[in-house]
Amino acid sequence: MKVLVIRFSSIGDIILTSPVLRCIKQQVPGAEIHFLTKEVFLPLVEDSPYVDRAHGLQDNLGAVIKALKKERFDLVVDLHHNARSLRVKLALGAKARSFPKLNWEKWLLVNFKKDKLPRMHIVDRYLSTVQHLGVKNDGQGLDLFIPKEKEIDLATLPATHRNGYTALCIGAGHFTKRLPQHKLVALAEKLIGPMVIIGGPDDKAVGRAIANAVGARAVDATGKYDLLGSASLIRQASSVIAHDSGAMHVASAFKKNVVSVWGNTVPEFGMGPYIPQHPERAHISEVKGLDCRPCSKIGYARCPKGHFRCMEKQDLDQIANWANGPVN
Repeated sequence: MKVLVIRFSSIGDIILTSPVLRCIKQQVPGAEIHFLTKEVFLPLVEDSPYVDRAHGLQDNLGAVIKALKKERFDLVVDLHHNARSLRVKLALGAKARSFPKLNWEKWLLVNFKKDKLPRMHIVDRYLSTVQHLGVKNDGQGLDLFIPKEKEIDLATLPATHRNGYTALCIGAGHFTKRLPQHKLVALAEKLIGPMVIIGGPDDKAVGRAIANAVGARAVDATGKYDLLGSASLIRQASSVIAHDSGAMHVASAFKKNVVSVWGNTVPEFGMGPYIPQHPERAHISEVKGLDCRPCSKIGYARCPKGHFRCMEKQDLDQIANWANGPVN
């Protein structure tokens, strides 16, 4: 059986599809798995032993569809479920299954604070698309495979950081998903021992401010590594602090002790840290009892209410204690 799995973006969402790829490959005899995603995210899947071929989308969806038609797929598994993935499904004409996005339920929670969402992780919603094949959740969690040449040699870090460090991942897709700079500085000051600050080019100013505040204990890696390089630093960390972001799912894939910090979004959306083998390693920090939360299923460039209590009232001592504590 030749199967095309579609998930165009983004980092965390693609990593969350990894159990589907593994379970199909291991549980469906002779399965050949192809994966369609944006070109920039190909490194997340192209080294997976469960993916036979990865297809990258740039700007021309028509060209990609033309190439995919030649593959003659038996099944399309749509884990993005949007207009573009619909176009692919219609063009290929193969049997298709799409995962339940629960947009109505999310809208009710965001706009009326009516929680009708099932207590089901998105991994299981993804897997529901292939249950007709007899595929079941194997309980092995998430995967991310980093080729040897993309691993960061810890010898390139200061000697103080070669035997363990906290990975402080400061990025997120939207402002309202990120702790503000002064809170990140205060959190870094509460962490014990060495840390590596991880983020993209847009996070460099904040990373520099944190490093200046805590001195040599911090290595500022913001903007210095590509996607898999940053993932390698997370893999080699003793513990990880991350927002509701791709970094949280990278940490989960490597079964790290991870503290996830939630602002305007909520774990009830079904995308919390997923470490089924070691649930005790997954910590969630959130400010409960706010009648304005969640204010979006994605995020905003600023707090709609102006007070930003979902981040300003975060318990930094608890976050630091989880990160500083012994790894289970």
